[in-house]
Amino acid sequence: MTQTPIQSITQHCREEADTAQLARALAFGIGQFLQQDSQGHLNISLEGDLGAGKTTFARYLIQGMGYAGRVKSPTYTLCEPYPLVIEGKESHQTTTVTAHHFDLYRIRDPLEWQEAGFAEYFDAPGFCLIEWPEKAEGSLPALDMQIQLSAGKQESERYIKLNALSEQGVTVLKKQDDWQ
Repeated sequence: MTQTPIQSITQHCREEADTAQLARALAFGIGQFLQQDSQGHLNISLEGDLGAGKTTFARYLIQGMGYAGRVKSPTYTLCEPYPLVIEGKESHQTTTVTAHHFDLYRIRDPLEWQEAGFAEYFDAPGFCLIEWPEKAEGSLPALDMQIQLSAGKQESERYIKLNALSEQGVTVLKKQDDWQ
């Protein structure tokens, strides 16, 4: 069951640097949202064909949130957690959250995902990025955002659409506009 977007932003990224910039802008919006609500949580799907750039976008997003280590594909582990410390822009307070990056490509049945015991991550402060969410159809919590990626004609060209599916998602999209 596909949710209807409340608000959308579409970006044509002609090169990887444009994709990185869009991911950093979204990271800023997510960071501002989580700074205001330190117990807040977002569920974000990453959708697109194989090779569309989902993991690359996730890497830039997580690094844009301040993670300095290596961001790797969770294809074999199913989930990679990334602890994040969000610095308050004006309040100088820090918020500690976790980004959980899922890749469900290898899941054959939604029951597999449920049995893996990942449900608790969807309540933890931070956000969950889910690649291939359709593999767990019907067993994932409601999404706040949907990121749709499609490859262009050139190797690093992408079309990326950010869809807010909840009021929290709309808040993030509005906050990303403040990014500079």
